[in-house]
Amino acid sequence: MVVRRGLRAWLAPLALYCLAFAAAGFFVKQAEQGQRGLDAKKELGQEEDRILAEYRKLQRERGDWERKVALFRADALDKDLLDERVRRVLNRVHRDEVVIVNR
Repeated sequence: MVVRRGLRAWLAPLALYCLAFAAAGFFVKQAEQGQRGLDAKKELGQEEDRILAEYRKLQRERGDWERKVALFRADALDKDLLDERVRRVLNRVHRDEVVIVNR
């Protein structure tokens, strides 16, 4: 049996183990904190949730506006009610109308 003695006998395996440990540590760190790591995935999930919430809010707002615009179509618009509402809001009357004020 050959017994190797000396610095080289135990330094070479030690260097290989240190190199393997450093490489493994690098890849573990990158898997957790890297550009495509777990932290980035969590941040992207939060950003996705924020964007989806904003998208749903905008969809509701668009639906509201579409319903309001649909009321202005000629077949859905009652001209007498519109005229009455405009007069009430603007506080105006025609020259030939009689106004009765109740106190």
